[in-house]
Amino acid sequence: MTTPPMTDAADAAASAPHLADSHDLIRVHGARENNLKDVSVEIPKRRLTVFTGVSGSGKSSLVFDTVAAESQRLINETYSAFVQGFMPTLARPDVDVLDGLTTAIIVDQQRMGADPRSTVGTATDANAMLRILFSRLGEPHIGSPKAYSFNVASISGAGAVTVQRAGQTVKERREFSITGGMCPRCEGRGSVTDIDLTQLFDESKSLSEGALTVPGYKAGGWNHRLYTESGLYDPDTPIRAFTKRQLQDFLYREPTRMKIAGINMTYEGLVPRIQKSMLAKDREAMQPHIREFVDRAVTFTTCPDCAGTRLSEAARSSKIGGISIADACAMQISDLAEWVRGLAEPSVGPLLTALGDTLDSFVEIGLGYLSLDRPAGTLSGGEAQRVKMIRHLGSSLTDVTYVFDEPTIGLHPHDIRRMNDLLLRLRDKGNTVLVVEHKPEAIAIADHVVDLGPGAGTAGGTVCFEGTVEQLRASGTLTGRHLDDRARLKETVRKPAGALEIRGASTHNLRDVDVDIPLGVLTVVTGVAGSGKSSLVHGSIPAGENVVSVDQSPIRGSRRSNPATYTGLLEPIRKAFAKANGVKPALFSANSEGACPNCNGAGVVYTDLAMMAGVATTCEECEGKRFEASVLEYHLGGRDISEVLAMSVTEAGEFFGAGDARTPAAHRILTHMADVGLGYLTLGQPLTTLSGGERQRLKLATHMSDKGGIYVLDEPTTGLHLADVEQLLGLLDRLVEAGKSVIVIEHHQAVMAHADWIIDLGPGAGHDGGRVVFEGTPADLVAARSTLTGEHLADYVGT
Repeated sequence: MTTPPMTDAADAAASAPHLADSHDLIRVHGARENNLKDVSVEIPKRRLTVFTGVSGSGKSSLVFDTVAAESQRLINETYSAFVQGFMPTLARPDVDVLDGLTTAIIVDQQRMGADPRSTVGTATDANAMLRILFSRLGEPHIGSPKAYSFNVASISGAGAVTVQRAGQTVKERREFSITGGMCPRCEGRGSVTDIDLTQLFDESKSLSEGALTVPGYKAGGWNHRLYTESGLYDPDTPIRAFTKRQLQDFLYREPTRMKIAGINMTYEGLVPRIQKSMLAKDREAMQPHIREFVDRAVTFTTCPDCAGTRLSEAARSSKIGGISIADACAMQISDLAEWVRGLAEPSVGPLLTALGDTLDSFVEIGLGYLSLDRPAGTLSGGEAQRVKMIRHLGSSLTDVTYVFDEPTIGLHPHDIRRMNDLLLRLRDKGNTVLVVEHKPEAIAIADHVVDLGPGAGTAGGTVCFEGTVEQLRASGTLTGRHLDDRARLKETVRKPAGALEIRGASTHNLRDVDVDIPLGVLTVVTGVAGSGKSSLVHGSIPAGENVVSVDQSPIRGSRRSNPATYTGLLEPIRKAFAKANGVKPALFSANSEGACPNCNGAGVVYTDLAMMAGVATTCEECEGKRFEASVLEYHLGGRDISEVLAMSVTEAGEFFGAGDARTPAAHRILTHMADVGLGYLTLGQPLTTLSGGERQRLKLATHMSDKGGIYVLDEPTTGLHLADVEQLLGLLDRLVEAGKSVIVIEHHQAVMAHADWIIDLGPGAGHDGGRVVFEGTPADLVAARSTLTGEHLADYVGT
């Protein structure tokens, strides 16, 4: 008897893959964000995909601005319109099709906010768990977890309240009090500011004679008239002759409404007014002249009441086994994890487990050397990124897309292995891991590689290669050719022209370090993350008139800022245009008189659509050129100002280097930009579209013309492709040959091998570091193999 054909069909159906299992790719078709040129790629899910290519080739545009941005936008759309109104609005990326997306968790290099009350503990929720622990076990008991928080002030009050009850209006007296842990003196900041009054005014002069020396308080301005016309004191009397009452009103009076020059205004003492207008801002966001004034007029000293712990006396008095919450936050995290494990208290068992797991994650990720009271704003870009990773390490979520932006930044080769293990662990739990990376050690672990290029800027934006790491090596692309590059040790090293003596350096974890940094050569300071490199260099060599320090602090700028405005290049260009045409320089600024009146010089017109993404349309009046039509009639060397801003750095260098448009001041800045490998950038490209590596090199270019004899660079290879590292080494050599002393904090083995002198700190991180473990030439370091750096450098150069 034959089997009915229906059974065959059923078996076939049972063996066929389920339709739901067919969605194993993230498909991107026609991506055009920033410089991407109709890019189409298929990214495998539940695999580790690394995106490579030179800086500016479009990696971040594809991964962050297209895949991750669309995933986040779609998640936001699942909330109600009411909730979306409170969320940042995200525009749909410029892409034809995005298919197969999963929830994206972005772990980027954005620095953590520089809020003075934000610490490593508050940013990772470790502090929240510690506060609960002390509120349950601390002796003496002082209150709820709020009593241990330096962000909560103690307040109390009483008064009558009106209550509606059973149709009756009843008045009742109520009292309330909140016990917070904030130190009342420094308000939880850990430091107090003292203002040097001699920097605010000249007491020998009267206000009418210009006694005020604060920026923005010039005679005739409203800030100045507020004090001269207040009527509280005579503006013609020298300040030193003021009575006690007048001086109090002038410096410290509480805000008071009054009529000044016929206008209703709020009068306030000079000191609180300056504190609100200037000192409340992030120092890095200040204009240079304001920052200079603040540095001169304000001194930050550790709070004498709480000794910098930010906590009230009551919070510091409550202890568990002789340890207060302030002591716990000041411990190195690896030590704190051991202390927590030693607390055998079944009543808070789940809390101790969760806190212990969080602290163990710090150690596992290579941040065991930090302490929970470390201000978040002082973390480097790499440290901030790894702190953000902590909350995801123990997560039970699967089928999530994790997006990392160069997770190996700031990591010693020894630490990169640990980071690779973490990325593979996230993948093995069933997640899709997308990594933008340049380091060959990190590319080597990829399941799939997408190489973008072939060049940067307009020369990039296409996919050059997709496949495995082995296929990449054989592909002949720029990344493939350089993947196995190994720098050779120098045959001979330069002789120093002197030495910079550092004695008794003890910043952070340094242990009274004495070291001589040779001058006139290329010196590399290295060591594992947290060994004390930045503490030694930045703490002992402050930026001054002879020292040019290029650190990793981010460039701040709106979409109106561009390389021409940031580097000061626009100034000589405007003057050259003005001189050639006999008009004012202000006409050639899109932020000043020459701006198109329709779009105010932005080039686009924004339409806000509330909780939906706003729409930006090219301005019809100026067609995106940003200038008024009459301004574009003025020419220099046959080009108008909008055509000049559309030039690349290389093109502009030729244009301003010779002929009618010859402008030596502009040509000099353009040469510096080309030297740091930014020849492909256009002068008018918004700063917001630049990658992290491009921003740091732009900062380096602005400092190239500084007069300093000592250049201090903090990881200049950040964001650099393997092929660009060679160009950077050439630049460092040119600086040394021009008579400069170059000191570089760096982990990249190619830079170490190229050094004339190496100073290696360690042997470990935190309190296991802070000592000089090697001084000498790279060849000596390789021969000795006495430190972690020596071992990795020896492996790298193949000895």
